[in-house]
Amino acid sequence: MLPLEDETASVMKPVDYFAAHPVFRFEDFASVHREGADYKPATSVAALKQHVRAGHLLSVRRGLYVVVPRGQTPDAVVVDPCVLASHLAPDAVVAYHGALQFHGKAHSLSRRVPFLTCTRTKPFVFRGSEFVPVPVPPPLRVLPDLGGGIVEKVREGASVRVTTLERTLVDVLDAPRHGGGWEEIWRSLEAVEFFDVDAVTDYVFKLDSSVAVAKVGFYLEQHREELMVEDRHLDRLRDRAPSRPMYLERGVREPGKLLSRWNLVVPERVLNRSWAEVT
Repeated sequence: MLPLEDETASVMKPVDYFAAHPVFRFEDFASVHREGADYKPATSVAALKQHVRAGHLLSVRRGLYVVVPRGQTPDAVVVDPCVLASHLAPDAVVAYHGALQFHGKAHSLSRRVPFLTCTRTKPFVFRGSEFVPVPVPPPLRVLPDLGGGIVEKVREGASVRVTTLERTLVDVLDAPRHGGGWEEIWRSLEAVEFFDVDAVTDYVFKLDSSVAVAKVGFYLEQHREELMVEDRHLDRLRDRAPSRPMYLERGVREPGKLLSRWNLVVPERVLNRSWAEVT
């Protein structure tokens, strides 16, 4: 039977790796575990299995582990959904409503956590939370860091890759089904005191979608005073608006008012923010 920790001084012991990585993927552990030693992948697998049996690790799904703090049990250990989502694929990025929740700006809490990835990853449910992989839009897949607007934060000792509020604004307007719907999106975004509007406009152009540009332009125009939006921002966006009328949501022909300056049909409830009248 393999020892729980390798006794070679030059090789990192598993418990030392666990101390620095509360949530980790097998391949990340194995690359460090084998460094400086002539280990095969099976050796790393065996070491992790022993720690799972000993109650030191919780195997969440194949290749994904959570460290169980001393004095706790695998069944009782609390796992932050955003931390978990950020490790569900090698390139996973917490996004859309998940990013709003991470940044503390979501109007309503949700157990649905969308994350961006270029890999073929299946949806996953763990302890009541639903983790939903969203394919990275094709124009962004070839760009550095998936188009930018991604930061790495630390939460409870674990790293989380998450979209910035600027990218999140564009993403939820572009794909509202991952933002919780228009009311949730508007109420959440309106809780943000400041956006770097230049970063917003630079990012939306990378999506290569005139409809996304129009939606961002409409939102910024509607909130131009609060967000200190300048004419130059709106002019840049108007130059790339659709050449013909388009609906606010792809595949949903909800009646509304045509805003000719954006060539966008906006439902009255969104245009007038009618939900704000409900107490």
